[in-house]
Amino acid sequence: MLADMNSVCVCGSEKPFDKCCGRFLSGKQDAKTPEQLMRSRYSAYALGGHGEYLMKTWLPAMARNLTALELNQKTLEWVALEVIGKNQKGDEGEVEFRASFINDQGDREVMHELSSFKRINGLWYYVGGVVT
Repeated sequence: MLADMNSVCVCGSEKPFDKCCGRFLSGKQDAKTPEQLMRSRYSAYALGGHGEYLMKTWLPAMARNLTALELNQKTLEWVALEVIGKNQKGDEGEVEFRASFINDQGDREVMHELSSFKRINGLWYYVGGVVT
């Protein structure tokens, strides 16, 4: 699913999609911060069809058994993202967030995650996260 380039970004930033996550999902720019990467990855899941982007931004050693084809599938209806906290020290960063989705029964649920990121050769990668 593609987002309208003039619509508000699905990551909740209230910025136009093309000035926010759209520029990363399209490959026109690389995320410069862990938060930008986390938001763009959330958008990739929320929109579906961005498995290649998710694989490209996942630290390869941590994405061993995943494929872009699997990640292209939109398996949940993601409806909101709230960034709770973030920090970056050198080439490592963390972002804590809550992401809301609609489950199979039509109820709203919240996933709370502390995600870890690593910068290698100037590019940020998602390492993994602790979900609570």
